Amino acid sequence: MFPLKDNIPTRRFPILTVAIILANVVMFFGFQGAFTGSDERFNERVVEYGAIPYEISHPGDECEEAGGKLLCEGQEGGPNDAGEQAATWLTLLTSMFMHGGLLHLGGNMLFLWIFGNNIEDSMGRGRFILFYLLGGLVALLAQTMIEPNAAVPTIGASGAVAAILGAYALLYPRARVVTVIFIIIFFTILELPALLVLGAWFLLQALNGAGSLAQPVGEGGGVAYFAHIGGFVFGLLMIKLFANRVQEDYESAH
Repeated sequence: MFPLKDNIPTRRFPILTVAIILANVVMFFGFQGAFTGSDERFNERVVEYGAIPYEISHPGDECEEAGGKLLCEGQEGGPNDAGEQAATWLTLLTSMFMHGGLLHLGGNMLFLWIFGNNIEDSMGRGRFILFYLLGGLVALLAQTMIEPNAAVPTIGASGAVAAILGAYALLYPRARVVTVIFIIIFFTILELPALLVLGAWFLLQALNGAGSLAQPVGEGGGVAYFAHIGGFVFGLLMIKLFANRVQEDYESAH
């Protein structure tokens, strides 16, 4: 199930939604150096500026790459003094704008464009950027609570975008979303209620998250499912505090 667009118009151009998308693209191709032929630089940026749950849950302890994996101070076999790393508080922000690959970036930005413009319109620009960043922070902390000892960098806008999805599901449950449905090697395009599309997305995250709990720490398939869950729940719970209005076109149609 893959959304393409919704049917809710916006009153004004979503400047911040576009700005966030551009910031993510610049970070991926510029700061991370994607597709420049330097995998070493890309990996170094991820390790240094990605958010590492172990560092968050163990203030003062840092991790460094050794032998193809991260070793952290305080862990058995870990370094006594890890090399210079970005401050942990800074990685809480930078990690939200970094991605592990083109599909990771493209998927997140597509979801942000489809659903974020209406959420920005519903709450105004100032509240929107605060909501987005807080959603991403809560999502990251949710993942850290589940895997506090994971020495794997967490990157991506997924948690913040999940907060947008939760907000949209509550504000516009009956909006129509044009969605691609894949059935083995075939696909079809349907117009479905937003609540169904986003509810199915959340259920998939919950099921995969539950399955990842059976995996060794940091080996849950490379996806921070509990960041997605935490962000979505944040969006559901907090949207009423942030939203100023719902589009009149939506209200009159439903």
